[in-house]
Amino acid sequence: MNPFSLAANAALVTGSSQGIGLAIAHGVRAAGAAVVCHGLGPAPAAGELPPGSTYLAQDLLDANGPAALVAAALAIQPALDLLVCNAGGFFDVAFLETGPAQWERTMNLNVRANYFLVQAFARELKARGRTGAVVLVSSTNGFQPEEDSTVYDTSKGALVMMTRTLAQALAPQGIRVNSVAPGLIRTPLTAPGLDGDEARRRHYEKKILQGRIGAPSDCAGAAVFLLSPAAGYITGQVLVVDGGLTVGQIGRL
Repeated sequence: MNPFSLAANAALVTGSSQGIGLAIAHGVRAAGAAVVCHGLGPAPAAGELPPGSTYLAQDLLDANGPAALVAAALAIQPALDLLVCNAGGFFDVAFLETGPAQWERTMNLNVRANYFLVQAFARELKARGRTGAVVLVSSTNGFQPEEDSTVYDTSKGALVMMTRTLAQALAPQGIRVNSVAPGLIRTPLTAPGLDGDEARRRHYEKKILQGRIGAPSDCAGAAVFLLSPAAGYITGQVLVVDGGLTVGQIGRL
């Protein structure tokens, strides 16, 4: 038996229409799992999603959105037993200019939606007498702050603790909860800033021990591992995927 195989599993990957979520969905499918992808808008162009996967559109800012998404995913894949909570957003402005709107939108999407996604997933698995695994997508921003990123950083720090507290809450049910914490990854969100400022990009490349900006695919293997039987004795842990960005204090000059 291949301990890294997900051939007997089915997974819901939220925020998987692009970027890190899409890469994780491809990784989960390549490991053998059936995959339900999710996004806010219409499905990506043909051929972008993993082969054989299905796509659901759901606004997770809707109070009933998380439960509705889990129910819809189960209707498509009744064997659903894996969940990747990747959906999130960045809406920050400078701290002194931040108002309740930015705070509430960020916390509702990055924290509340993920909390209730896991709850809805766990309730459904309990009703079916089934075990499972969850991977939350946090960030190195959950450990180290970034300029003009106070609300986002706070939300990602909350996911670090959510990983631990939900791992404890769901251990009796046989559901493992872990998270990946990506560092600087080239995504549709970060690419404009990286491509538009060569000095900044070169600075980051010097700070990262591996000397390059990460790709979404760099996060896929970590998520697949944490979902797989190979990680069967791992729960409540945060796996940093940053090429060594947070290891050194100063970086190369």
